[in-house]
Amino acid sequence: MFQISKNISLPLGEIEISAIRSQGAGGQNVNKVASAIHLRFDIVASSLPEHYKARLLKLRDSSACAKGDRRITAEGIVVIKSQEHRSQKRNREEAFDRLRSLILSVAVVVLPRKIRPPSVGQHRRRLESKKRRSEIKELRRSVE
Repeated sequence: MFQISKNISLPLGEIEISAIRSQGAGGQNVNKVASAIHLRFDIVASSLPEHYKARLLKLRDSSACAKGDRRITAEGIVVIKSQEHRSQKRNREEAFDRLRSLILSVAVVVLPRKIRPPSVGQHRRRLESKKRRSEIKELRRSVE
């Protein structure tokens, strides 16, 4: 079982992991060892709660960047490639951590900010700081 939080866990059978060769410089280690990890997770077919699935799929469509979250394909499959470390074990842990953080990012519901007028104390403190700043600047002026 892949533990996401204390309430949510996934069977390891839902996560497809394959080892591939890393890209880039690294000498003979890169040429002969498949140390990079390619993780695939199908959101729609998973045992995640429905509201998690809906938020993950919504994350694909509308994210901070114009094209949405690029780790999620149009079919709803999360693709994570980890090749930062030399060992396959550390890359596997890194890929699982990224998947966990992606799922936990949609678990937190961000409530919209309620716009309220400033309190009386905030208003008074703001005016006092403006008055103090004005006095400091007035002391800088040349004496006549």
